[in-house]
Amino acid sequence: MGTRRKGRVIAFQTIFSWDANKIQLNDLLRFDWLDESDLGKNQEAIDFARLLAAGTIENIDIVDETIKDNLVNWKFNRLSRVDLSILRISVYSLLFRDEIPRKVTIDEAVDIAKSYGSDESYKFVNGVLDSIRKTNE
Repeated sequence: MGTRRKGRVIAFQTIFSWDANKIQLNDLLRFDWLDESDLGKNQEAIDFARLLAAGTIENIDIVDETIKDNLVNWKFNRLSRVDLSILRISVYSLLFRDEIPRKVTIDEAVDIAKSYGSDESYKFVNGVLDSIRKTNE
């Protein structure tokens, strides 16, 4: 797994935990829950995860409104936490990280959804993110 992919997975897990457990972001960003070997060997991945997780939370109102505005036949409060967490870090990247190509953000989100979501998650995530990409071009 590449450094950026590892960072995205850690950020997704961080946002999932933040949403599910209401743990303070500063506590989560210490990454005490990660295996110590991951922390030492992948500092670049950790830094990228911090950037994505902190940026997502700092802009959560805009991120969530953007997701809500692009849902078709879905209610925000009915989204699975896995799908929502993937969408949140990805929408943050699409809206606020111009240095990350949009195609890369979407492709990475789809791959993470295939690994961590339901059988249909990747299609759903792709559809929502592609709608956001088209709206914000």
